[in-house]
Amino acid sequence: MISAGFHRTLLSAFMLALPALTFSAAAVEAREKPVQFMQRAANELVRASRSGSARDFADVLAKYADKPSIGLYSLGSYAKSLRRKDRKPYYSGMIGFLARYAASQAPKYRVRSARMVSQTRETRSGVYVDSVVTLTDGTSYDVRWWLIRRGGTYKVGDVSVLGFWGREQLKRLFEGYINDNGGNPKALIVALNR
Repeated sequence: MISAGFHRTLLSAFMLALPALTFSAAAVEAREKPVQFMQRAANELVRASRSGSARDFADVLAKYADKPSIGLYSLGSYAKSLRRKDRKPYYSGMIGFLARYAASQAPKYRVRSARMVSQTRETRSGVYVDSVVTLTDGTSYDVRWWLIRRGGTYKVGDVSVLGFWGREQLKRLFEGYINDNGGNPKALIVALNR
């Protein structure tokens, strides 16, 4: 199983941005601006956070996350070893893992609001949307979302809180787990789907 130490390591970067990685993004009409898209997604994530339900988090993640971008990057050097037939259970397990983690941490980081404030110019690599996430205790965090255009839609490919990018945190965790369990991504897939 994935170590409890991981939870402490990611606590500041990962959970302070509950509306962050948990959001990794969904379909949007081509005419919708990235800031509007992220505000809509943020509203759904805040509702999931308030419910504290892993199922609600999983629904938001499944809808908004760019699963291939997050998942393959997070495998790092083991991405090439992931068989095509294992991708679906891997992505499903990854979403479930993130949703369970977010639900377990939501009571510690109660989100009052998430407000989108600006966006960069969109390039071939995507667009960044900046936001302010405010907790119920008044603490605020600047959160940067990386959106990727997928056809006429956007997906969230990554999120940064306090200078920590979510995919980097997952990559360290997932690569380490695979390395410690024989170098086969299948071991991670089994752990994520327990």
